[in-house]
Amino acid sequence: MKISGIFYWLFIICFATQFLFSRDWMSLGDKTVLFALMPLIGAAAALFRKGVTVLMPGKIVITLMVASGCIATLNSVHSADSGTTSWGIWLYVVTLLGLMWEVMGFWSRVETQLNKKTGIVINLLVPLLFGGMLLYLWEMMTIGFEVPQVLLPAPSLIGVAFVNSLEMLWADFQQTFLKAVLAGFFMGCVSGIVVAVLVDKVPFLQRGLLPLGNLASALPIVGVAPIMVMWFGFDWQSKAAVVVMMTFFPMLVNTLTGLKSTDRMELDLMHSYAADYWQMLIKVRLPNALPFIFNALKINSTLALIGAIVAEFFGTPIVGMGFRISTEIGRLNVDVVWASIAVAALSGSLFYALLAFLEQQFTGWHPSFRVS
Repeated sequence: MKISGIFYWLFIICFATQFLFSRDWMSLGDKTVLFALMPLIGAAAALFRKGVTVLMPGKIVITLMVASGCIATLNSVHSADSGTTSWGIWLYVVTLLGLMWEVMGFWSRVETQLNKKTGIVINLLVPLLFGGMLLYLWEMMTIGFEVPQVLLPAPSLIGVAFVNSLEMLWADFQQTFLKAVLAGFFMGCVSGIVVAVLVDKVPFLQRGLLPLGNLASALPIVGVAPIMVMWFGFDWQSKAAVVVMMTFFPMLVNTLTGLKSTDRMELDLMHSYAADYWQMLIKVRLPNALPFIFNALKINSTLALIGAIVAEFFGTPIVGMGFRISTEIGRLNVDVVWASIAVAALSGSLFYALLAFLEQQFTGWHPSFRVS
């Protein structure tokens, strides 16, 4: 049996259990919406089971229908009294999850090469749908099974904590990301590129410096961070120093690899024009190393944020993402901890996306980028 056929029969079982075995249907809250959506969801499941090709308007309608079903089930679980959630509603939830999977499948198969704007929308829609499915399942499990909020708060409670602590989270973001992360990221990456050129220019440094750099990159951050705090103080400068140590070596290795990846024919052509070392470096070798440099930048974007947050565990002013996480977990304010984690994840993702966009603008001409 196809997976879509399983969803179809799950819907039938769900429909039957709600009317034959559930006595608390009236306590489920949004019963009118659920009742109205049942035949529509059954029709969608039947379409998937038969393998019917769904046109674009139909895809939009089915997506909105499944989203409405998710909202209705969330309202039902939230409005139900403690311990009275019908077990039949979970079959309904499983059916919706299966339909969500099918919805993401046909959106991911939409042809986007002919229309650039459509491609951008689809590329954003599929991750949003998948993330929404995970949040929906998280909310349903924590509320429906009454998971203690100290262990795992529901996304809705995290959202409330985020809104209520917006000013505090913004101050933490400024301290950690705008100061420590960006400063350390810039210094670490620039110094890595400069040293890579120096190592390429002076061959014996490759044997003498790279092993030491490899040793430095293997140092545990939990051991280095307290030392940096002793050297540079409790403010953001010590966290930036930790970020420099974490980002320097990846940039050094990637840049050096990129410089050595230049095609031999291009170098011979520059030699035929009597070009010196610096002319070949600027006109040929550094441009060819850009894909490697951007790879290091993207790797360092996550390493820098992790390094700054962990470094704040070992001494910081009363502000910062790491300080907030360590302090609020001691107070059992787990929702605020998750809100801080969400801010860190969002800022790191946006930073990575910015670097990926710049990579596309600066290395779109490179053969490796065109092939990918």
